[in-house]
Amino acid sequence: QHIVSVPIIGEIAAGEPIPVPNSETWDTIATEELEVTEDLTRAKQRVYALRVKGNSMIDALIKDGDIVLMEYVSNAENGDMVAVWLRAEKEVTLKRLFRETKRIRLEPANTQMHPIYTAPDNVEVQGKVITVIRQLD
Repeated sequence: QHIVSVPIIGEIAAGEPIPVPNSETWDTIATEELEVTEDLTRAKQRVYALRVKGNSMIDALIKDGDIVLMEYVSNAENGDMVAVWLRAEKEVTLKRLFRETKRIRLEPANTQMHPIYTAPDNVEVQGKVITVIRQLD
């Protein structure tokens, strides 16, 4: 098994969106590196990691403190779990993305929380979840 080093570039809110560096400064210097086996990155080339804050994705078995491995992509299929930059709000959030007529629905995986509805041109996909690394209690 090859070991690869993945940069942890910050935190992502899985609850309310939290501000992050804007998309121009997204490729910031990693504060930490995470060593994982290559199979966890699914042989993707551009992989980074984010620490999850909040519990909006708890029904997808992602909870506060977990780490998500993300593939840098700028588009997503319906139902993909993605990090989305909301341009007007200048915030990023982790949700499942669904395209509806004239709007985007960002769906949490938590029945206690409501989806976010927004205009397609307000949404910039920053990456797609490829693996979740559980933090054991």
